[in-house]
Amino acid sequence: MLGIVLVTVLAFAGVGLRLFDLQARDRSHLASLGVGQRVRTVSIPAERGNIFDRNGTLLAVSVPQTTIVADPRVIKDPIAYAARLAPIVQVDEADLVARLSNHKSAFAYIARKVNDETARQVRDLDLVGISFQDESRRYYPQGTTAAPVVGFTGTDNTGLGGMEYHFDSLLTGKPGSVQVERDPQGNDIPGGERQVHAAKRGQDVVLTIDSSLQWKTEQELLRGVTSMNAQGGIAVVVDVQTGDVLAMATVDGATDTQPAQVAPATELNRPVSDVYEPGSTNKVITMAGAIQDGIITPDTSFSVPWEVQVGDAVYQDDEEHATEELTAAQILTQSSNVGTIGIARELGKDRLADYLRAFGFGQRTALNLPSEAAGVTFDAAKYNDTSMGAVPIGYEIAVTAMQMLDVYTTIANHGTARPPRLVAATIDAGGARHDEPLPEPHQVVSPETAQAVNNMLQRVVNEGTGRRAQIRGYQVAGKTGTARKAPYTGETNASFVGFAPAGHPRLAAIVVMDAPQGSQYGADAAAPVFQQIMRFALTYERVPTS
Repeated sequence: MLGIVLVTVLAFAGVGLRLFDLQARDRSHLASLGVGQRVRTVSIPAERGNIFDRNGTLLAVSVPQTTIVADPRVIKDPIAYAARLAPIVQVDEADLVARLSNHKSAFAYIARKVNDETARQVRDLDLVGISFQDESRRYYPQGTTAAPVVGFTGTDNTGLGGMEYHFDSLLTGKPGSVQVERDPQGNDIPGGERQVHAAKRGQDVVLTIDSSLQWKTEQELLRGVTSMNAQGGIAVVVDVQTGDVLAMATVDGATDTQPAQVAPATELNRPVSDVYEPGSTNKVITMAGAIQDGIITPDTSFSVPWEVQVGDAVYQDDEEHATEELTAAQILTQSSNVGTIGIARELGKDRLADYLRAFGFGQRTALNLPSEAAGVTFDAAKYNDTSMGAVPIGYEIAVTAMQMLDVYTTIANHGTARPPRLVAATIDAGGARHDEPLPEPHQVVSPETAQAVNNMLQRVVNEGTGRRAQIRGYQVAGKTGTARKAPYTGETNASFVGFAPAGHPRLAAIVVMDAPQGSQYGADAAAPVFQQIMRFALTYERVPTS
């Protein structure tokens, strides 16, 4: 009997000691466990910065939306919940059942970024375990205008294309957090513990794009692609004096299921991503190099037959003709392949390769945009037997439209390369504007060489293949290009690139048409589109007539 009493006493003593241990020594530990079950930390997304054009027009902005979430641990009948929620939020009912049945999770999405009416209808259901979070949805007020340039974001507002991707870290900002105390049913406890760490808004980005000029460029390019039944088209307009890109357009050609259209945001920014053999627009580098090295002047005369053999390839002019005497200026005006090859022979392959590099071929432009291509060019040591026939007239090399436009901008800017710029400024969370510096210019050819080439390009428009680029009241300088597309069976890339007013250049532009029908030539397919774009741009920018 005494043993039983002793055991009982010892048992009660043990319980007492354990109670003392729990109340005294583990009180803080148990308290923390209780708080951990009640308090939940919710991330507060930072407001994403806006994207503006150069005039302050919104191109991308975040608008507030509501996200509906659930705590599956407190939902006793997932099937009934899903049946009531699915018709309102337009989510598959079976999918909702699966999400709400995961009782090991304290969080599940019901619907992301719904409109106010949908959020109101769900609130009216007054369902236990359902709560609401503020999120934002990216909105593009200008629609498809400059869409591949601006880019797009994903569901989580992460940049996935264009400037949205390129400046994602700058636009995103820094998220905050809030700790909320909830009861066992998952509802916020009024007056409960709450700690808030505010989010820091992302910075704004101001582009050099002008949305009005961008829209007009896209519409004229769309009209040209449609009328020529081309597979697509690209166009760029820049300010010669600053290098600022004012418009950068991409148009998709018609398919069996839809007409030609301005490219959506999900497509690549083709003026910098797509490369092509430029054809005759490249002849300006051959001419500039030969003039710069003192090998020719615009008046130097050459005997030009209809065709010439280089290695095992024969190169011809566009139309058969008897051997004739042509000056260098006339060779460019008539876009003679044979005459240009003759000038290139005088220049030599080493110097030709040097000038291609000096004008920016084979390297990405200063824009350094996502998916931007460097193009293809070779050192002279890698030229083959036919290269000195092909390269001077724009074959066996590949460039982006932006690279080719840079060549003509350099000529227009008195031989000084003014690297292109697409971002004018950023605006921090405090509203302070920080202007982006202009990239450093550098001399490529002398002002005298540039002026000589400028004069030759004016003759191309006044007398030669570029006549359809003429603009009343302005003197235009420019060059046509017609390059057969590989595998060189019939389709071409037709282009025109130039600047105006030629005497005091302000604006330069390029138009490239992919596989136009009816006429495959740059003179017919690209020059008229250039003329419409440049005429509007000169008027819009209030550039005085010549």
